[in-house]
Amino acid sequence: MAKMTLTYFDTPSSRGEECRLALFLAGVPFTDERLKGADWPKRKDSTPYGALPVLTAEGQPPIAQSNAILRLIGSQHGLHPADAWEAARHEALMGAIEDMRGRIGPTRHLPDAERKRAREELASGYLQEWGGHVQAQLGDPFVGGAAIQVADLKLFVAMTPLLRGSIDHVPGDVFKAFPKLLAHHEAVESHPKVVAWYAR
Repeated sequence: MAKMTLTYFDTPSSRGEECRLALFLAGVPFTDERLKGADWPKRKDSTPYGALPVLTAEGQPPIAQSNAILRLIGSQHGLHPADAWEAARHEALMGAIEDMRGRIGPTRHLPDAERKRAREELASGYLQEWGGHVQAQLGDPFVGGAAIQVADLKLFVAMTPLLRGSIDHVPGDVFKAFPKLLAHHEAVESHPKVVAWYAR
């Protein structure tokens, strides 16, 4: 297999991090290319959709969009369901995670008072609804049951800043009504290979 390069911003969060985790758990050697802010404008036009992450391998076209990258890695390395219906269920969950990011992301650009109000409304409204729907999709302890898969990694990475209180005006206990969702996060965080990734 040609060695892969995963290109994302120099931050241990969001869409790039879930793809890095997937490659690491799959045991795939890869170059972890982390762009500084000044590098991105020079590279943007060379990416498939003007966004990161991008996965490249010699002899293959570059693959963009985190869910597509996760499906590719997962399908090739036993980290995504082989059954088409179960795979679609996991992919729907990954889509729901992108929906949530799409609701929170634009609030970053609001003036302070508007951002506070918007995020408080998200925390008490949308995120409660979202948490309930996602919790209903979880097995024990992972999405599909006993084995960790790429959907688990995506959910873990997306929830981490919320649970750490890193998003201002969204309390760190925003998902306190969803114990199974919290248990899922703990199960991924304590997985030996996830522990090894963050111990590097």
